Amino acid sequence: MTAAHAEDAPNKQQNKMAQCNKEAEGKKGDERKKFMSDCLKNKKKAQQEKMASCNKEAEGKKGDERKKFMSECLKKDG
Repeated sequence: MTAAHAEDAPNKQQNKMAQCNKEAEGKKGDERKKFMSDCLKNKKKAQQEKMASCNKEAEGKKGDERKKFMSECLKKDG
């Protein structure tokens, strides 16, 4: 992991937490805890789905070509 990636990781997690907190406004106690847990898991699931999609698109690529493709694919929004 490069220094740039190490710096980005906490920011991405903070962004997820901030978004979930915003969506949890008005919820309290156990309801809020469950919502936050589900919200953060859903964000993780979306990342896993993105990885699976990029892996499928990378079929046939090897070595540096694959690494470059995967990096660019995972950075794309949507």
